[in-house]
Amino acid sequence: MTTIEIDTPDGPIDALLSLPPGHGPWPGVVVIHDAFGYGPDKEAINDRIARAGYVAVTPNLYARGGRARCVTRVIREVLTQRGRSLDDILATRDHLQAMPECTGPVGIAGFCMGGQFALVMASSGFGASAPFYGTPLPRHLGETLDGACPIVASFGARDPLGVGAPARLRATADAKGLTADIKVYPHAGHSFANKLPAQPLLRVSGFGYDQAATEDAWSRVFSFFRQHLAAASQT
Repeated sequence: MTTIEIDTPDGPIDALLSLPPGHGPWPGVVVIHDAFGYGPDKEAINDRIARAGYVAVTPNLYARGGRARCVTRVIREVLTQRGRSLDDILATRDHLQAMPECTGPVGIAGFCMGGQFALVMASSGFGASAPFYGTPLPRHLGETLDGACPIVASFGARDPLGVGAPARLRATADAKGLTADIKVYPHAGHSFANKLPAQPLLRVSGFGYDQAATEDAWSRVFSFFRQHLAAASQT
């Protein structure tokens, strides 16, 4: 893993880059962090995606001032679906597609807040979107998903932020004829694929890591990406 610089309309930001082993090129994935930002958990996720055969880049959405100053702004931007964060994500996608290591098709994956971004950006030139517990779902979901790419979404049934979200997303995807794989893990809560601090306390409040759900979700995501990103690289 290394840190790179991404040129955006509002100036450069840093990003985490992980390359697969061996010789490319490979499809790409823009990975959107949760509200905690960078950390060992996000680095591990980047590396997991790279080991599966994808160039993984996580833009630092808090690059202009750090988490304490930026978290409110970034959350507001995903809720309103406009602002610098969305431009940063598109710039990251463009950077990935210009890399000689990338075949061209690029997906997007995100966690919590990042999962919301993965849904909001699903109609913005990505080949596949993988939101992990992207709750609450975007406002005006039907409009947000107009022209959306294929979606593979993962939720925890014990997520206090996600009550009704999987059914609503599934109904919207069906109504729009979108290709979608939406799964709810009955014993998992919010952040089930993130190894965050204070796990015992998180589990009590409906959050926390769940290894079985994590492994199954990533298996589905990578199968989905092979179909919609890797296969597209060969056409």
